Amino acid sequence: MGIPLRSWAAAEPAGARSVYREFVPARAVAAAVACTWHGSAGWSRNLRILPDGCADLVWEDTELTLVTTGGEPVRWLLPAAGRSTGLRLRCGGAGSVLGVPMSELPTGRIPLTTLWGDTARRAEEMLASSTSQRRVLEMLIAERLAAGFEPERSAYAAVRGLGVTAASVENVADDLGISERGLRRRVRDEVGCGPKQLHRVLRFNRFVRRIPALAAGRTSLAAVAADLGYADQSHLGRECRRLGGSSPAAMIRSWSRQDGVSERFQTRRP
Repeated sequence: MGIPLRSWAAAEPAGARSVYREFVPARAVAAAVACTWHGSAGWSRNLRILPDGCADLVWEDTELTLVTTGGEPVRWLLPAAGRSTGLRLRCGGAGSVLGVPMSELPTGRIPLTTLWGDTARRAEEMLASSTSQRRVLEMLIAERLAAGFEPERSAYAAVRGLGVTAASVENVADDLGISERGLRRRVRDEVGCGPKQLHRVLRFNRFVRRIPALAAGRTSLAAVAADLGYADQSHLGRECRRLGGSSPAAMIRSWSRQDGVSERFQTRRP
């Protein structure tokens, strides 16, 4: 799901403010939830959601939606007065919590009622009348976990293994004591893509987290590319365009802009 490259509020020259805040989840759901969050658009623009392997439940005053990313950025038009509250499921457990293999779901936004029916509709009624939508979302996930929709620890272990720079499908499967076919099935069910694609996505997200240092001139694209295991700087550039929709230099310039940000990007650690 997309969040600002900068952690603080951004302001347009006209004075409108875009605010995003993350919150530590309640202990009861922390095993399956990375964070809850709240955002205010401030001004109308397209949000660019980069692939990160996570899935978010998002409430926007009238509808509860599921937002997922595949191997390319997803565009989301934010109205100027838009406010949203969300809950981010941890990478590696979304399929179990949702009760549907992630590989069977389309990329982008889908109404949660298409998956959970009356359960989602009751949640929407509670969200509409509550003064703490984040707590309602946590309660919804707590009910899922209590009902047995718990992620497997081995799936999270697979994500951790694939997040290592030199990871390979063969080595991660060996470490988990399962076959490569079993690893592919587990990752596809929980994340929505295969292990090799997830490895690429996680490496790209590590690049995104290096953007502040790149913008400040503390390192170079060539050094970052080598450190993250890309063949060379050109390889990093190709992956950035495929997964992020723009060049590394363009993403760095966007982060560096002081007078408002036209787009926002995902930088969460799964």
